[in-house]
Amino acid sequence: MRNIKLLIEYDGSRYAGWQKQKVKGKSDTIMERIENVLEKMEGEKIELIGALRTEAGVHAYQQVANFKTNSKMKLYEMKHYLNRFLPMDIAVIEVEEVEERFHSSFHAKSFQFEYKISMEDVPSVFQRKYQYYSFKKLDGLKMRDAAKILLGKHDFKAFANNKRMKKSTERWIRELDIYVGVDEMSITIQADDFWPFFARTIVGVLLQVGRGELALEQVKDLVEGKPLDVELEIAEAKGLFLQEVIY
Repeated sequence: MRNIKLLIEYDGSRYAGWQKQKVKGKSDTIMERIENVLEKMEGEKIELIGALRTEAGVHAYQQVANFKTNSKMKLYEMKHYLNRFLPMDIAVIEVEEVEERFHSSFHAKSFQFEYKISMEDVPSVFQRKYQYYSFKKLDGLKMRDAAKILLGKHDFKAFANNKRMKKSTERWIRELDIYVGVDEMSITIQADDFWPFFARTIVGVLLQVGRGELALEQVKDLVEGKPLDVELEIAEAKGLFLQEVIY
């Protein structure tokens, strides 16, 4: 049996996220769209394994997925078939045959996201689906100071949307870079793993710091697990892009 790896780009604006939902037919996800085309192409049941779940409205430059198949179809034929029958907001960039044991999620060492922010005088009509618009100018220097606090290995339990989450909330943020332009900003986050809304909560905390709503001492308290009587912001999904899966 062959193991096929896909490199996928998508605009998540109109989808309910990457992951196929338990209640079939109740949602429209990127995973379901690709599986449906693969099953028509292969004439067999396909189980697509994604590297990382992205939430509704989140985009990807490089999502990775793999599936097993008995098909004898050539790789370039698979690529052409997928891109012919998938909607135009989902594209398969690369198709590669990999070793049988490769698992797109379990073998990933880290994941990198980029969050795009506009601070222009007037929000762009054409970029409105792909960047967060800040009506207030953000203090990039303070945001960078906050990013330094978040770097490294910490228990990010305070950042968990689900406070009853059973799995470990300890994560290693390897990179947290903030580019500041005249009227734009981008935040790059690389970590060993992300749970749902984690990346957007990190961005939300940085936005709160940039607007003067959260002090650096409070950010320190968050990573040290001290109680904080402040509701953490979850940044809008439309500005977030899965940039790379690192193996």
